[in-house]
Amino acid sequence: MNLSATGQMVAQRDAFGDTLVELIDRDERVYALDGDLANSTKADKVSRERPDRFLMMGIAEQNMMGVAAGMATCGLVPWLSSFACFIVNRDLDQLRIVVAQPNLPVKLCGAYSGLLTGKTGKTHQEVSDISVMRAMPNMTVLAPADAVEVAACMRVANDLPGPVYVRMTRDPEPVIFPADYQFELGKALVVREGTDVTLISTGAQTPRCLDAADELAGEGISAHVLHVPSIKPLDEEAIVSAAHKTGKVVTAEDHTIIGGLGGAVAEVLGEQRPTPMKRVGIRDTFGESAANEDLLAKYGLASDHVAQAARGLLA
Repeated sequence: MNLSATGQMVAQRDAFGDTLVELIDRDERVYALDGDLANSTKADKVSRERPDRFLMMGIAEQNMMGVAAGMATCGLVPWLSSFACFIVNRDLDQLRIVVAQPNLPVKLCGAYSGLLTGKTGKTHQEVSDISVMRAMPNMTVLAPADAVEVAACMRVANDLPGPVYVRMTRDPEPVIFPADYQFELGKALVVREGTDVTLISTGAQTPRCLDAADELAGEGISAHVLHVPSIKPLDEEAIVSAAHKTGKVVTAEDHTIIGGLGGAVAEVLGEQRPTPMKRVGIRDTFGESAANEDLLAKYGLASDHVAQAARGLLA
């Protein structure tokens, strides 16, 4: 498929709240657990519309994880809502011991991931969550590109037997998928066909890669864009195929290049098809408080940075 932005701008967190209500109506096992951030993550849609299925756990992420594990052992499907920086780090030991090791169906929604967190600054930005979660045995890791894909991947995640981490962003972003899009676990998607250089991206960085592909097309460069919403399990075959098609790969993510998508792609290609590549992402540093466009520019995540990396490989 050849996708482009539809002109719609929708926040992933709004899709999260709406879809959580939908899942509750569809599945009597589903409950929402919130770490006192429901008005930010939009889990408050559940608290208003389905209050009997909403549990306010307070600022106590470790306890929330333990409660979720107990609920899961009783046959329920708890969806945990908090900022990525908290749900990944504050309760990591509990996640490892009482959820991941027994492989329980606890679903974690890491809102406000990456740098663009509404000027909250480095304490509230989480740029290593993919690294942490994909290294956790039994953990499924998903990073949807837009609001449509958030809803689609949540529907699939709800029925998976083990724990799932869904990475979500804060602000309205371009919608690129049609309303009838169907998410497939473990599958990467070619969202733009090209022949000169491959751009591999995940999450909200994919719309920026499509913009980069448009910019490169204006210069006569044909970019092949592969979107990877399923970080774990990873579609190794699609990555190798995309690298084979052009012989040059740029990875792009709003995340550290250490252990994230770029690291995962490098691991796959290093073992199966060594390919010249560049990783666009955060270079082993914390962020800061600033406007979105300023952060994208300073930390090298904007579409023109992706395009420049592609030019560098082609040169």
